[in-house]
Amino acid sequence: MIAHYLTLADSLAAEIASGRLAPGDRLPPQRDFAYQRGIAASTASRVYAELRHRGLVTGEVGRGTYVRSVLAQSHPALTEPSPAPLDLELNFPLLPHQGHTIAAALDRALRPDTIHHALKPIGVAATPQARAIASRFLARGGWQPSAETLAFTGNGRQAIAAALAAIASPGERIGAEALTYPALQSIATQLGITVVPLAMDQYGVLPEAIAQHQQTAPLKGLYLQPCLHNPLGISMNPARKQAIADLLHATGLPAIEDATYGFLTDDPPLAAFAPQQVIYVESFSKRIAPGLTLGIVSAPAAIASRLHHSIRAGGWSAAGVPLAVALQMIGDGTAESISREKRQDARDRQAIARHCLACLSWQADPRAYHLWLHLPPGWRAEALVETAARHGMALLPASAFTLSNHHAPPAVRLALSAPPQDQLRAGLETLRRLIATATDCPSGSTPSPAGQ
Repeated sequence: MIAHYLTLADSLAAEIASGRLAPGDRLPPQRDFAYQRGIAASTASRVYAELRHRGLVTGEVGRGTYVRSVLAQSHPALTEPSPAPLDLELNFPLLPHQGHTIAAALDRALRPDTIHHALKPIGVAATPQARAIASRFLARGGWQPSAETLAFTGNGRQAIAAALAAIASPGERIGAEALTYPALQSIATQLGITVVPLAMDQYGVLPEAIAQHQQTAPLKGLYLQPCLHNPLGISMNPARKQAIADLLHATGLPAIEDATYGFLTDDPPLAAFAPQQVIYVESFSKRIAPGLTLGIVSAPAAIASRLHHSIRAGGWSAAGVPLAVALQMIGDGTAESISREKRQDARDRQAIARHCLACLSWQADPRAYHLWLHLPPGWRAEALVETAARHGMALLPASAFTLSNHHAPPAVRLALSAPPQDQLRAGLETLRRLIATATDCPSGSTPSPAGQ
């Protein structure tokens, strides 16, 4: 028998599909909906949660629940490049001269005397030499992963999937920041794992939020972004990392540390504070290029065998040629050179954004390739996304990063890495003018960083 809340959700979904409920229409408050339908408030809450889970509505804190626009649903998992002339949606930084730099490294990696070995099958852990090279490359902030337990995957998403499968089984739950990497939800759903939103502050996830769940409905593990969090651009300070590490030790919880943007900083990772509890995940897609993908995972010894098994079972092992190219770029210094230049590029783009978005409220680490823009009264995130699309700009609303059973704040993420810097400057000026139509934002004002 179909649960009553699903029947109600199907009915509203049909109204949305038929156009009776149009994009931008506001649904009644849950209490009013419950009264109108003669149902319990808890049932109304489940109906709205189901609609959010299906991507049909978005709930913005303090502003109600709205039918989502078609434009806002176009790339919910951040997997496809935007057709818009100015892409502020996806973060795939490529430097202008990278093609020449990488081509030289490819020539060295794919010589006839070396390609023969790259064409052979490789194991999850590749070779001791490969692990040693990767281990030295991942070192930062005085920390270096153990080469013994390193493993390689085809890309970062596969590394995350393998780590999730290693710490939780279908039907079990893991915790993550309430706003998080959108692909996490879809990966977890494919694995049958439920993701539970955890409360945050300006330094990331709150230790007490984790502790509370462990007391009431224990989790099997955590997925965290301690450094340059996506989408918020915030980083845990050493005190917060230590507090999380202490909690991991006390509870025995494993944590997956997504360090995709870690190469932009020298901050020691969470893994440095809790090496026996943290699975550390790195990726080449942001550090080098999306067309040269490789995932690297460092796991505690107690978890390594389960991790390696999940990589094999999922078919997520790295291929020999991409691994050989990556190792060549690490060994000859190409990868480090590109990473270093991207650090400066990210800072330059942040400076452009901070100047162009004068008088608006935002938060971002000056080292990050993205920025979290809080919307003033008069704007909903979905409405701004649609308005920006009509002006040739693609950006993402907070709902794209919000776990399905959590409300989205009135905000958008701006990815700063894709456009040339002159186009980025022009696009952000246009965006500021669009937002200014609903608020007092004189062009000569100074930036207003929220939470800085």
